[in-house]
Amino acid sequence: MNHYSLNDYCRARFGKKLYKLSLDGGFTCPNRDGTKGTGGCIFCSSSGSGDFAAHGADINAQIEAAKARVRRKNKNGGYIAYFQSFTNTYAPAQRLRALFTPVIARDDIDVLSVATRPDCLPPDVLELLSELNKIKPVWVELGLQTTKPESVRFIRRAYENEVYDSAMRELKRRGIYTVTHIILGLPGETLADMETTLRRALAAGTDGVKLQLLHILKDSDLYPLWQAGKIRTLTMEEYLELLLALVPQIPNDVAIHRLTGDGDKRTLASPLWSADKKAVINAIRRL
Repeated sequence: MNHYSLNDYCRARFGKKLYKLSLDGGFTCPNRDGTKGTGGCIFCSSSGSGDFAAHGADINAQIEAAKARVRRKNKNGGYIAYFQSFTNTYAPAQRLRALFTPVIARDDIDVLSVATRPDCLPPDVLELLSELNKIKPVWVELGLQTTKPESVRFIRRAYENEVYDSAMRELKRRGIYTVTHIILGLPGETLADMETTLRRALAAGTDGVKLQLLHILKDSDLYPLWQAGKIRTLTMEEYLELLLALVPQIPNDVAIHRLTGDGDKRTLASPLWSADKKAVINAIRRL
């Protein structure tokens, strides 16, 4: 199954492979602190989807620790500083400036990547991201996940689809590279539902997509529903069939940043087959 991968994009844009350094900026989320909710999205782990992020108060120490983890794999590649945990623009612009500016100024960082919610991009934060984007490329990753109204309510996303559309317009107007997260295999969703979500992201002008297999993590609110047999996860064969149907619909100039997912093995409840990342990637390559 041929596709335009993140590695393809990086080699064309930067002339080398880039490795992600997953970082924790010490943020929370409006869906956790009571602004919009307290439990977070139903699939989210206690670490705010930052299960593989480095942690600690000193961001430079986090970067060095993250670099050490990929050093053996990194053969003359570069680095993406990926602020992953929780909502990484959910703070005053002044705080974000103090956090992001020293990181993007580092000689060893090629890209600043910021995972956030589309309802957490006020004008002053957008202007800051635009300013930083003139120093080095800034990527903004938005968790759309689904556009099916019933699924939006089920996962407790706590914003309407139109908020995503608006955020994308503002980011694209400023020339900021965008990545959209989409979950495959949400309860009750058909292939047509997932195609609708993908088409909305493409219509909004997303530069990249992450196709994420639904995981059940033991520290998420999905876990008791799965334990009670009220929801199920996909088999590998079912997931591969979805990829075969969806990936050909993605234009060749839209980079696919992810085709599967990496649930933390310490908290992963289902599907356990997804924990063998090498086997999953090999199966995808055979499609």
